[in-house]
Amino acid sequence: MLHRAWQFCGKWCRWSSPFIHLLTLTVVTFGVLAPLVCHRLLHSYFYLRRWHLNPMSQEFLEQNQQEGQDALHYFEKMQMPNTSDASGSDSFQPLLLITIITVQRRNDFHYVLQVASHFHRLLQKCGTHCQRHRMLLCNVESDPSSHQDVRLLSSLFPVVSRDRTAENPDPSLNQFEKEKQDYVFCLEQSLLVYSPEFILLVEDDAVPEEEIFSVLQHLISARFSKPYLRDALYFKMYHPERLQHYFNPEPMRILEWLGLGMFLGPVLAGTYCRAVGRAGPSWSLVAFFALYSMALAELVGRHYGLELRRLHPALYNVVPASECCTPAMLFPAASARRASGYLRGLRCRQGFAKDTALYSLLRAKGENAFVLEPNLVRHVGMYSSLRLKSNPKLL
Repeated sequence: MLHRAWQFCGKWCRWSSPFIHLLTLTVVTFGVLAPLVCHRLLHSYFYLRRWHLNPMSQEFLEQNQQEGQDALHYFEKMQMPNTSDASGSDSFQPLLLITIITVQRRNDFHYVLQVASHFHRLLQKCGTHCQRHRMLLCNVESDPSSHQDVRLLSSLFPVVSRDRTAENPDPSLNQFEKEKQDYVFCLEQSLLVYSPEFILLVEDDAVPEEEIFSVLQHLISARFSKPYLRDALYFKMYHPERLQHYFNPEPMRILEWLGLGMFLGPVLAGTYCRAVGRAGPSWSLVAFFALYSMALAELVGRHYGLELRRLHPALYNVVPASECCTPAMLFPAASARRASGYLRGLRCRQGFAKDTALYSLLRAKGENAFVLEPNLVRHVGMYSSLRLKSNPKLL
């Protein structure tokens, strides 16, 4: 039976016209196979939002809540005296200072504990390669003593706090300007306390990926040999997956998309010709398979193709930064000083938050900034300190 089916398929491929072959391939791929395979992929155009979004969002919240409890138990089991000094008297100069900026949120998720526990574990795993890395907590809660998770972590890590309990509240201070001022405070305190060569400023809902330190080591030791990278204002470690499609304003992605088609077009056309016994691909066949592969990559989701770059640190993309967002940012020390000075001269508001403010500086000050792809942190904070949601969703 299988032998007869194979013979029939071979005769059909030889006798049918290429138009029928390619039309059938297109219909089967985009009408049947891709929707069946990708309907649960959150960042794919084939994602069935009506079917999956609510249960997936609820599942994510429950899992994240459990991870928060696991992080709480992680630190409760390893309480020890804090021998680190956050006063600036320590003569040790770290290569990389990981500063976690944190504010009190919902206690049941323990966001800052999740982030701190992952960094602590990865630092232990990294061993001698990360001996010159340090962690610092920057507590920007209006009443620092009310942040329970920081009180737990203060016995393990150095902490700096921005205490505003004695200050008269400024009625003109909106939440976006406050967030910017807190960001500048943590950046400047990082420089003051340890004077590191690099600062990784991480928000308290940005959990690091397993390979973060190997990628950062490669970035600092190898890629920073290029002056245009070494002198950049900042490096983003995260860009929202929903904004990582090829069909976006960023010109570098369009070039990448065209390059994908130029590579896969001839490869797939050659494979097709061998399968049907044709002498060689024509330009029309190459063009078809180029467009076919480009459409498939865009509709399935560029984000999933980027995941292949995690195989080795050298495969990570370093491309010009786009506007959104700031869960994890790497600043060389000199750039951190420039960035804090720039931000002090700007006032944030609705529609002009700190990420937009930082991005606006690139053109205004003639600076460069870059983003690493794929992301080096996972954004887990569905409950925002700025935009309160009673029923948050993954998208």
